Amino acid sequence: MGMTPLEGLVMGTRAGDIDPGVLNYLAHKEGLTTDEIDAMLNKQSGLLGISGLTNDMRDLVAEAVENDDRRAKLAIEMFAYRIKKYIGAYLNMLNGATAIVFTGGIGENAALIRHKVCSDMQWCGLSLDETANNTLIGGKEGKFSTEDSRLEAWVIPTNEELLIARDTYRCVENEPTIM
Repeated sequence: MGMTPLEGLVMGTRAGDIDPGVLNYLAHKEGLTTDEIDAMLNKQSGLLGISGLTNDMRDLVAEAVENDDRRAKLAIEMFAYRIKKYIGAYLNMLNGATAIVFTGGIGENAALIRHKVCSDMQWCGLSLDETANNTLIGGKEGKFSTEDSRLEAWVIPTNEELLIARDTYRCVENEPTIM
């Protein structure tokens, strides 16, 4: 994330990284105001804008698998492509890593997305264990890279509510928080 939540990955309704020339195009060619462009990039883009259906990855996967919906498939492919692009960039910046971690709703529950992201990543030492990947859903924690992978891949469930509750308690009790 940069100055705003727009930078980065394609999200449910946010565009993620875009060509800055798009702003000029939308203003001049489509006649949109800056407020309309802002609303479009934040609330009508991302998975929703690409698919034309929904911002919910669960529904997109179901549409892609059950109905072979081309726009749902495109949204999934673009999402996975952007994640791979960021992983590659960060592995380069960090000069490698020990592991990558999938978390949150999509990371914890979408084996198809993890498969698309981690496939063809032998160049950085990551090989996918398909069986392990397919069993790690619904809050399960575990490794889904093969034993011989130099770069491990993990699913680690989040518990944001617990973290917020702990930080709130510390604030109320005047204890220092861990940032």
